[in-house]
Amino acid sequence: MTQPLSLLTAPHSSVPELETPDLLLRGPRITDLPAFAAMLTDPAFYRYLGNKPQTEEDGWRRLLAQQGHWTLLGYGAWSIEEKATGEFIGTVGFFDFQRDLTPSLKGTLEAGWTLSPRVHGRGYATQAVGAALQWIEAQFPTARLTCIIDPDNAASLGVAHKFGFREFARTTYHAEPIVLLERPRAQV
Repeated sequence: MTQPLSLLTAPHSSVPELETPDLLLRGPRITDLPAFAAMLTDPAFYRYLGNKPQTEEDGWRRLLAQQGHWTLLGYGAWSIEEKATGEFIGTVGFFDFQRDLTPSLKGTLEAGWTLSPRVHGRGYATQAVGAALQWIEAQFPTARLTCIIDPDNAASLGVAHKFGFREFARTTYHAEPIVLLERPRAQV
């Protein structure tokens, strides 16, 4: 039996909402897909994320993976909504993608953030990453926090450094150079 559309589009989420002065961090929604798919085809967006456009199908799979992290692991990515416009402008959160790379990040909480190029330079990444880190550290105080960033992505590296992430290795991922960073934690 097919469910009514209202049940299919209703958010089924236990994702905590976080707020910053300009942003609402909330669970992924089906209605995020059009804006997300548009971001994935913007060269200014994907130049440091594989340097090729992604499809709406790719965006859909990413949204599903984000929600799946929350369901299976108790953490994941938030959709970032700009308060002034109510628009979806990106994602921020933590992942365990079981990436095939050396050194391995398996078992770590891998931080990640992506924002629409139209909002770059407004301090939104700093607000979003700061709120996400505050939440994750309260929930998982002893977890190792890592991230991977394209070595040419100065803006993202700047955000990572602002929050104490430090390079611990360089490697390749999908035949592209990548910087691996970790955030030292106080002993609990």
